[in-house]
Amino acid sequence: MGEVMREAAFSLAEAKFAAGDFSTTVIQNVNKAQVKVRAKKDNVAGFIFIRLPIYAISLSSCCGSENLFIYHSGLTGLARGGEQLSRLKRNYAKAVELLVELASLQTSFVTLDEAIKITNRRVNAIEHVIIPKIERTLTYIITELDEREREEFYRLKKIQEKKKQLRERTEKEMARRLAQLGPIAEPTNMLTEEADEDLLFE
Repeated sequence: MGEVMREAAFSLAEAKFAAGDFSTTVIQNVNKAQVKVRAKKDNVAGFIFIRLPIYAISLSSCCGSENLFIYHSGLTGLARGGEQLSRLKRNYAKAVELLVELASLQTSFVTLDEAIKITNRRVNAIEHVIIPKIERTLTYIITELDEREREEFYRLKKIQEKKKQLRERTEKEMARRLAQLGPIAEPTNMLTEEADEDLLFE
């Protein structure tokens, strides 16, 4: 870019030296822009969706010849510097193309830099805020589950101990009652007895 701009500036100085001050003549003879910049969007799909602006030059040939204003304005010939003006035009056309390309690259760079900053902020938020919060929540849940498991184990042991105490108390109570009643005679079976007393009805 520096070399092209330096060459364009030198060619402007040469043209002014050869043809004199021709700016008013050129401005009067040019009524339509020959260089137009068109913008379009380029999609970049990655971690986030980015639309990059792309600039391109479209050259419109005004009246069919690029040097028509030179011929009409009387800037041709040995003393008028037509060759220097043509070289000046070519050099500045090249400089404009490079400037548009540079503007496109710089705009894309700024857009991508902003997208990278946003992505870095999101990554930092996930890494330093969300993930530690989820890890603390998981630690709390695991601690609560362990505590609940210990409580359940303690409760089951207490229930077994109470059942054991109740069973021992019941066995002692049964043994005490059996000791109070003495030996219990086995009841006789009426169906197996062969000798029945006669019943007398009066």
